[in-house]
Amino acid sequence: MKIAIIGTGNLGLSIAKGILNSNGATTMYLTKRDTKSIQHFEKYGNVTVTTNNAEAVKNSDILIFAVQPNHFGQILEDIKPLLTENHVIISTITGFSIEKMERILGKATYIVRSMPNTAISVGKSMTCLCTNQQGKNRIDLAKSIFNRMGHTMEIPESQMQAATVICASGIAFWMRLIRATTQGAIQLGFDAKEAQELAMHTCNGAADLLIASGNHPEEEIDKVTTPMGCTIKGLNEMEIQGLSSSLIQGIVASFDKITEFKSK
Repeated sequence: MKIAIIGTGNLGLSIAKGILNSNGATTMYLTKRDTKSIQHFEKYGNVTVTTNNAEAVKNSDILIFAVQPNHFGQILEDIKPLLTENHVIISTITGFSIEKMERILGKATYIVRSMPNTAISVGKSMTCLCTNQQGKNRIDLAKSIFNRMGHTMEIPESQMQAATVICASGIAFWMRLIRATTQGAIQLGFDAKEAQELAMHTCNGAADLLIASGNHPEEEIDKVTTPMGCTIKGLNEMEIQGLSSSLIQGIVASFDKITEFKSK
């Protein structure tokens, strides 16, 4: 696959690393206004780093956009004359609807909206996808790209904002929970490095248990809680202090904020 990533900032860079580490591109173009920080990617041999979006579009079939939302419309206007019937547009832009893209590019364009997270750089992204009518013919192609770097789910576009909160912002939420567990382990006597190692791998194991078993979290919780035991004591204290309600309220607050952005 000939892939271009237009806008190689933090997310674009994570996507590039994920694709390259999984050998998912025959050629790749990376564009950025200042290319100094990404120039070393040319060591891969099949990667071209450039400031020229037009060059990237002409030499690629799959265009993944990871630019700032306020720049995206103009970039689409600029590249529109260069697009062919083979190009697939994959947007990672929060809040930029398929309707807006179709208004610029036309309904005959293959358009896919994606919402990956930064774990894509280590092949562990949860990526949500939706398409326009024409893009349904290329959804399997989009899935094949992102499945190399984690797990995908096709959803209606109406759920993309919620998916942004759960999957993209969600990385930060889980990092904060891991940090809190690390701090607790330090208080119990482990040094900082050991504490983080314990927290990270326990979190990873919990997720893998659910993925492998398909069980509800409470089923796995029941396996480690005994009557009058230390686990149920800890869980109950966390709930008294508002763990679940705080997390849910934070998720809803994040969703309210992203909805506010859309309404402006």
